Amino acid sequence: MRKFEELKELIASIEGDADKFYNKGNSAAGTRVRKGMQELKNIAQAIRAEVQDLKNKPQ
Repeated sequence: MRKFEELKELIASIEGDADKFYNKGNSAAGTRVRKGMQELKNIAQAIRAEVQDLKNKPQ
């Protein structure tokens, strides 16, 4: 569950840069959004692997 919380925090931290990029045309903010989205992808992949491991773990 810790990774999921990390994912939510990262989304919240990117929100301001996304606004600056899409609504104000700030290209540097777009670079930060792309970097954050790559981090989101990596965290999401880690969550998927964790869920799969827990699901397949014998009880």
